[in-house]
Amino acid sequence: MKIIGRVWKYGDDVNTDVIFPGKYTYTVTDPQEMAKIALEDLDADFAKKVHKGDIIVGGKNFGCGSSREQAASCLLYAGVGAIIAKSFARIFFRNCINFGLPALTSAEAVANLKHGEQIEIDMEKGKIKTESGVYQFPPLPKEIVGIFDAGGLIPYTQRKLGIEPKEQLNNEDN
Repeated sequence: MKIIGRVWKYGDDVNTDVIFPGKYTYTVTDPQEMAKIALEDLDADFAKKVHKGDIIVGGKNFGCGSSREQAASCLLYAGVGAIIAKSFARIFFRNCINFGLPALTSAEAVANLKHGEQIEIDMEKGKIKTESGVYQFPPLPKEIVGIFDAGGLIPYTQRKLGIEPKEQLNNEDN
């Protein structure tokens, strides 16, 4: 699995409240609407200019703050292909995995990547290819890569159990 996209670079301690503002937690639930407000309080241009596959690069403790899963899902719905950071808040990291959004750690890549540059992530090889060089990230267990390939934990589990995805079952009912 390869992810190719443009870098959106931010700093340390990017909080879930700026990724998905708390004021929308119980009022905005439609994925398309969630995508429109992704990173609204950090970068007002992000949701208007992000392209499918673009990559967010953050410093340490990315996704700190509340445990709301909308912070991970709104980035996915906006088209983000992956997040690279020095470190992640634990719950945000797990929410990313559950939604099928790669959250990768590479302090060296974070130090060298530039906002707006095009990069390629090779998930199988654990490499981030950039203009400035190639950077490694810790290899991911095959189960985690399987979750990404399936599009998240629920589709991965459905596949493992031999269950048709819910969307297909609902379409057959109509």
